[in-house]
Amino acid sequence: MRNKYSYLLTFILLIGLTSIAAVPPSDTVTVYLIGDSTMSDKAVEAYPETGWGMPFQYYFDDEIVVENHARNGRSTRTFLEEGRWKPIVNQLSKGDYVFIQFGHNDEVLSKEQSTTPQQFQANLAQYVTETRGRGAQPVLLSPTARRHFDENGKLLDTHQQYSDLAEDVAVKLEVPFLDIDSQSQQLLRELGPDDSRFLYNHLEPGENPHYPDGREDNTHFNEYGARKMAQLVLHGIEELGLDLAAHIDNQ
Repeated sequence: MRNKYSYLLTFILLIGLTSIAAVPPSDTVTVYLIGDSTMSDKAVEAYPETGWGMPFQYYFDDEIVVENHARNGRSTRTFLEEGRWKPIVNQLSKGDYVFIQFGHNDEVLSKEQSTTPQQFQANLAQYVTETRGRGAQPVLLSPTARRHFDENGKLLDTHQQYSDLAEDVAVKLEVPFLDIDSQSQQLLRELGPDDSRFLYNHLEPGENPHYPDGREDNTHFNEYGARKMAQLVLHGIEELGLDLAAHIDNQ
């Protein structure tokens, strides 16, 4: 009988040790991503559409944990109204980061989730202030560029107002700012009208079972495009000299 209880006790202790080992070290830093579909995780049935937040997590060492809370179709306003922000704030710890990238849905007035310039800036300011209130570091990002070339092959700037609004908040509140809009536009110009389509979710009819009729999406990325956008963010982190840069180990 004694042996039976000894085995049971040993088993319980092993389970306990395994559970403790599964808990992330207390000195890890969490990077929270909040934004829209250009950043978000995607359902299997959306493949090959890929948000840049998906590959982003794989470029850091084990001391960094990335939590991608971005969601398709959200604006600065609807992310708040749906209660997606409060749980993030409640779990922020000193030293964590919050990367904030909106604009795609805020700026389109025909969308019900749109915001006025004043609302957009007020919402960004709320994210920044509440992040700092928890001892975490906010980082503002302008939205990723849309692939929109005119008939002469000139890339059109579709985000200028809301990118400028985001930068204005960053300057006024002294927040690190990554101008991903300008950087991704530069990448598109370098690639040109033809080759730039390989960054986005472009598919011929029958090429992918998830899109039997094909796809010509100039906003959302495929795997390659998402990785290129993530790398722009990583380069920006290094240029800003954020402490997070020391933990980038895969590019």
